[in-house]
Amino acid sequence: MLILSRKKDESIIIGDNIEVKVLAIEDGRVSIGVDAPRDMDIFRHELYLSIEEQNLEAARLKPDIKKINQFLKTRK
Repeated sequence: MLILSRKKDESIIIGDNIEVKVLAIEDGRVSIGVDAPRDMDIFRHELYLSIEEQNLEAARLKPDIKKINQFLKTRK
C-alpha cells in the first residue's frame, strides 16, 4: 500500500485521468473530491463490499423455471 500525506487543496493523480483532491479537514474528518471519467464507477469501500456480497448471493440463486413460467402465464 502506498501511503501519502496531503494537505488541504493538495491532490494526487492516478493514471492519466483520475485526480483525488483533499477538500477539507475538520474534526478528524477528511473531505475528498474525485475527478474521474464519467464511465468509471466510484464507490465507498463499504458500499462496494455490500454490492459484491449481493452479487454473489444473486449468482447462487437457482431459479425455479416452472414457477417463473406460471407467473408469466398469469400476467398475460
